[in-house]
Formats: sequence, C-alpha cells, structure tokens
Amino acid sequence: MAVYLVIDSGAAQVAHAMGVIGWWLVPITLFHLVPLIFSALSWRQLISASSPSAVTLIWIRWIRDSINSLLPAAIGGDIASVRLAHLQGVPGAQAAASMVVDTTIGVATQLIFVISGVGLLLMRSTERSALLLAWIVLIGTGVFIVLIAAFVLFQHRGLFVGFANLARRLVAEKWLSAFAASASAIDDAVAAAYRSGWSILRATILRLIGWAAGVGEIWLVMQSLGHPIGMLDAFTLESLSSGVRVAAFMVPGALGALEGSFILFGALFGLPAQTALAISLSKRVRELALGLPGLFVWHWIEGHYLLRRSGSKAR
Repeated sequence: MAVYLVIDSGAAQVAHAMGVIGWWLVPITLFHLVPLIFSALSWRQLISASSPSAVTLIWIRWIRDSINSLLPAAIGGDIASVRLAHLQGVPGAQAAASMVVDTTIGVATQLIFVISGVGLLLMRSTERSALLLAWIVLIGTGVFIVLIAAFVLFQHRGLFVGFANLARRLVAEKWLSAFAASASAIDDAVAAAYRSGWSILRATILRLIGWAAGVGEIWLVMQSLGHPIGMLDAFTLESLSSGVRVAAFMVPGALGALEGSFILFGALFGLPAQTALAISLSKRVRELALGLPGLFVWHWIEGHYLLRRSGSKAR
C-alpha cells in the first residue's frame, strides 16, 4: 500500500520533495528524542523507589520504540522493556506492572491527543469532508475508550492470574511455572501503581507533553519543504495521524495506513499528495535512523547477557 501510494502520487515528485528536505532530516530525526524523553520520564514515575536512572530508562524506551516500530510484533517492545528493566535491577513484578500501567496511560493520553486534534479540525473547517472525518475518528475513539476501560477493569480483577489460568489449558505446565508463580505479585503491583495517585497524575501529564511535543516534527518538515504551517495545523495533522497509528496497531509501523492518512488529512489543509507523503516518509527515515541502532543495541545487550550467563554456568 505504501509503495502504491508513492507511485500513484508521482514517485518523481515525492523523490523531489524528499530531496528538498535533504539534510533537514538530521534535526527532524533528532527532534524525536524530545517526545521519547518525556515518554521515558512518564514511565519512570510508575516504577517508584526502585527506578533506575532517567538515562537508563531513556535508552530502554528507545529500544522499546525501535522494536515496536520495525519488528512485526505489536507489543514486542513492551515485553522487551520489562526484561531490560529487570536486568537493570527492577524487580520483575514491578517492571511488568509498570509496563502495563504505562501502556494504558500511553493509549489513554493518545486518545485525548486525538480528540484535541478533531476539535481543532472542526474549529478550522465545517466542510462535509471534515465533518465526516471527524465523526469517523470520534466513533473509533469511542470504541477504544470502551476497550481501555475494560482493560483497566481487568487489571483490577487479576489480569495476570487470569492469563496464567487460561495458559494452563494451552501450554505445558513446565513452561508456565515461573510466570504462574509471579502472576499474583504482578497483579498486586498493578493495583498498587493505580493507588499512587500523584505518580499516575505526573505520568499522565508528562505523557501528554510528549504527545504534544511530537507536533514539532511535522512543523520542521513543512519548514524544510518551504510550505510553513502554523503550530495548530501541525498539531491537528500529528494528532489525527496518531489516531491512525492507534487503529492500525496490529500493522507493523502502520505501514501503508500512515501514508494514506497523511494524504487524506493533508488534503483538508490543501497539501498536495507528494507533500503529504514527504511528511510520512520523513517519519519512516526517522524510524530507521533511530530504530536500527536501537535493534543492534538490544541484540548486543542480550548477546552479552547470554554469553556472561553461559560463562558462569561453565565455571
């Protein structure tokens, strides 16, 4: 789908737009570290006293996002981040609980971000196409709000113990012994995280700031293309495309879906298809530029750990 959209919009024009961006891709890529840092600081609020340093959680968050962006596993990066946090001294149950709550806060705040963008879109335009798009986004958002509420309810009703009981019917007991033993502790840690009101509030505020900071990426792309837009228009574009990422969470990197959404949303702002695709492709370049090193670092950490562990066993 992504390749088709590039060809259909004019591959030469899209290539020209990317050439115009040129070395602007460096600051655009580096700017993404700003929302990434806020996401890591938000997660840190949920790990409490045993939290590693902010720098440690930032590089773990970097690896987490790299896995989720580039590998075909919807929550692979989240699971890897639990393991990496545990290797850095965070108790396993607390690391898993913080990841679950952090994911819940991330999706909930992302929906707030999306709804804000829909509101700005309706303030900007009352055309039929804008109204139709707003209704579609709001209906999808409503569905996800119900799903999040159900997910939170399950978290308070023993989510991991329930998973362990269900898995016993599908997987051999020897593979589940460690998980089953810690399932109750994880559920208790999740409940404790939700009871720490100020930590939840701080994590939510930091995450919202992170979503809003991501608007700067689109603003920089448009500056580099010589088509500057206002911050409110950039906010609307970023928030609506963020909603598409939520809806397409099962598609690795929302490939195709993100490109199509930028063409659709960009048309509401009078952007040519090739310009809209240049925004999307600049994000793809950033994902590769930050994601591939993240995957290599993850591979090195796991390989180093396994070698050290095998050496200890040999001794």
